[in-house]
Amino acid sequence: MYGPLCSAGKWRRSPRRRSLGRSGSCCRCTGWGTAGAPTSPSPGTPSPAPAGPSPRRPPRPSHATKSVRDEADVLRAVESVHAMIDQEISAGTKPEDVFVFGLSQGGALSIASVLLYPKTLGGCAVFSGFLPFGASFASRVTAEAKKTPVLWVHGRADFLVPIEAGKDGTKFLRGRLGMSCEFKVYEGLGHELAPYELQYCERWAAGGEKR
Repeated sequence: MYGPLCSAGKWRRSPRRRSLGRSGSCCRCTGWGTAGAPTSPSPGTPSPAPAGPSPRRPPRPSHATKSVRDEADVLRAVESVHAMIDQEISAGTKPEDVFVFGLSQGGALSIASVLLYPKTLGGCAVFSGFLPFGASFASRVTAEAKKTPVLWVHGRADFLVPIEAGKDGTKFLRGRLGMSCEFKVYEGLGHELAPYELQYCERWAAGGEKR
């Protein structure tokens, strides 16, 4: 299920279509307590990430109100993801070849990790996620982090994390942070990660979809 996405090595911000590389690294985030280890770029290899906890319904707007305890939990998880990214870069992977993605709470952890990372990464895909921080954390996002492209995908029939959370998150990234963020909506899709979402993400990562 996750194999093809793991082969999306280089995420280019060129409008031209490019073939997917095999030299990059993906990190699948699953939740506050667990984050997936960077996966092998070999196609067909499932992510070794353990299953994360069930997501809690985010407030609306999703970036407006979160408790200090919640943010502390997220920050600890973000540090774990950053450690994985640093390890991959130390092993020779270029920052622009590192891709972070996740579903639901994992999507929230993915975008938080990318926003708080000091370097520009290859990209971030948020599937049915939400922003887990208060708006005040915007000042912590560096200019380099703001250059990381984001793909946010949400189903209109998602009743666990409503589509409003995706709209709010995209609005925040674009308006408050000035980031490049595509918001892709699927009619009739619930709280799940469908194969066609991953296929679209691969094309977008390769530059085959309009950003």
